[in-house]
Amino acid sequence: MSEIFDPNGVGIANGNIFGFPVQKEEATIVITPIPWDATASYGKGTSSGPQAILDASTQLDFYHHQLEDAWKTQVYMSPISNEWKKINDDLCIRGMEYIRYLEDGGKLEDSLEFSELVNDIAEAQTALRLNLKEKCIVLFNDGKIPAVLGGEHSTPLGLIDAIDELGQPFGILQIDAHADLRNAYEGFEQSHASIMYNAVSTTKNLTKLVQVGIRDVAQSEIDLINQSNGKIKTFFDWEIKEQEFEGKSWKNIVDSIITELPQRVYISFDIDGLKPNLCPNTGTPVAGGFDLEQITYLFFQVVKAGKEIIAFDLNEVAPGSSDDWDANVGARALWNLVCAAEKSRRVHALN
Repeated sequence: MSEIFDPNGVGIANGNIFGFPVQKEEATIVITPIPWDATASYGKGTSSGPQAILDASTQLDFYHHQLEDAWKTQVYMSPISNEWKKINDDLCIRGMEYIRYLEDGGKLEDSLEFSELVNDIAEAQTALRLNLKEKCIVLFNDGKIPAVLGGEHSTPLGLIDAIDELGQPFGILQIDAHADLRNAYEGFEQSHASIMYNAVSTTKNLTKLVQVGIRDVAQSEIDLINQSNGKIKTFFDWEIKEQEFEGKSWKNIVDSIITELPQRVYISFDIDGLKPNLCPNTGTPVAGGFDLEQITYLFFQVVKAGKEIIAFDLNEVAPGSSDDWDANVGARALWNLVCAAEKSRRVHALN
């Protein structure tokens, strides 16, 4: 590290995630924050998630029982773009009027104003996607593990594109309350509800999408899963709970999940995959879900099984108006992801 870091001292708000004194050039993990939630339709605020998590991250302690000298992990987070945050906020104001219009029975094709809005948001998302793809390709070429911190769940699509560009087979492990397999939602083809549809339909090297915790799903998404010839394997929350009620351990369920994964794994973690009391202000909370410890166990079992974590994202954390609970949980979720990715990197660097 470029400076001496005291893992037992007070967290230093130096602008980098966790207060680690790490520069981009020396980092092994590079996080790109994307303050974007323009297509969120139920609750807004996830565009402020990256900043809230950054602020909360220095309050953690950095011992991790699964990773020796975890505090030595060289992780860097790029500065949060004020320009993109402003673009997002301006589009969100217009977007809320559009959502109210739809909820009142309006149709997109009947409104020139809202058709232009949908096009404006689509153009902005395409620019975000292409810019992120280019950045992540450079990171991969430099031997780093790229990550995305959203924002809504549409934000990491450019990272998935960059992984696909590598030309090697990979799988996605998705932790989520929602399947995100809609071909479009409310007119947005790059909606937060369409991230996995876009990943499955536009990539050449994605061999498996493994979804865990899904409990709010449309019939069209069920049809797509059933028609995927096994490319999409979904561990529905209700099925997991039934198995647990009938005596099956979480370890056995995790073993079944890992069996479905290929060697190279991208982790996509929507915070609403957790129980709502852990993320009450997320964009679309759903009853059910997991404790953070369960998902952390899953991540490290993936590493223990010899899989390689090639990249990851964390999305849909929205800070509350009266406290920083969501940000606190989000920072801990991010820390666990970073430690799992770093442990994977260390293991595979020795092979």
